[in-house]
Amino acid sequence: MNDTADTKKEFLPPTQRFFGRRKGPSLSDRKQGLMDGLLPRISVQIPEGDDDQIDLEALFGAKKAEVWLEIGFGKGEHMAWQGQHNPDKGMIGCEPYLNGVAGLLTQIEEQGIDNIRVYGDDARHVLWKLPDASVDRVFLIHPDPWPKKRHARRRFVNPDNLNEIARVLKDGGEFRVGTDHPIYREWTALQMSAREDFEWQAKEPSDWLVRPDDWPETRYEVKALEGHATYFRFTRLVRK
Repeated sequence: MNDTADTKKEFLPPTQRFFGRRKGPSLSDRKQGLMDGLLPRISVQIPEGDDDQIDLEALFGAKKAEVWLEIGFGKGEHMAWQGQHNPDKGMIGCEPYLNGVAGLLTQIEEQGIDNIRVYGDDARHVLWKLPDASVDRVFLIHPDPWPKKRHARRRFVNPDNLNEIARVLKDGGEFRVGTDHPIYREWTALQMSAREDFEWQAKEPSDWLVRPDDWPETRYEVKALEGHATYFRFTRLVRK
C-alpha cells in the first residue's frame, strides 16, 4: 500500500475502514515462491497522485473486451474459473488475506491463466482509482456477514461502497452478490432496494435461488451452505 492509500485510510469513516484477517498459517515454500515471483508481475499498482487513475489498457497490456472486478476472492476458486472461461475479459481480483492470494496464484500457475491481475489488499483502494464507467461486472461472493447489529457498519454492502461500484460500472453492467447468510441476504436486499441506480434482475424466485451456470460453486460455498443460498444480480441503470 502506498502513502496515498495510507493517508486516505487515516481519515475514513467507520463504513469505509477495513476489518478482517490479513494473514493465516505460514505459506509453503512453493506458495511463498509464487508470492515473491508471480505476484509482482501481475499486481495492480495504485497510482499515487490524488487525481491519477488506473490505466486498464496498460494493466492488461492490451485493450480487453470487458473488465471484471471481484471484491474479496477468498482462495480464488471463483476468480480462477471466471478467468479460465473468459480469456477475452480482463479480471481484477482483490483480497487482503495473503493466504487467499497465494491460493489464487497457485491456480493461475497450474491453469496457465494470463488475464488476471491481483491486488492483495482492500478492494476499495482499487475502486477509488478506477475510471468512471470502466468496469462491466463486479462480484462480491460470500462477503463476511458481520451478523451482530453493532458490526453492521462493517458490511461491504453500504451506501459509500455502493456509490463507488455504481460509479465504476458501465451502464448495463452487472453487480453480483452471493450469500448464504440470512442477515446479509436481508441487508443486501434492503440496501439495494433503496438505490435508484440499480435494478434487481430477478423476476421469479428461481432467479435468485438457483445458481446460474456461469456462477461456479466454490468449496467455501459447499461448506457454508445449509440448503439455501441467494444469488443476487443487479443491473447498473443508464445514467441520467
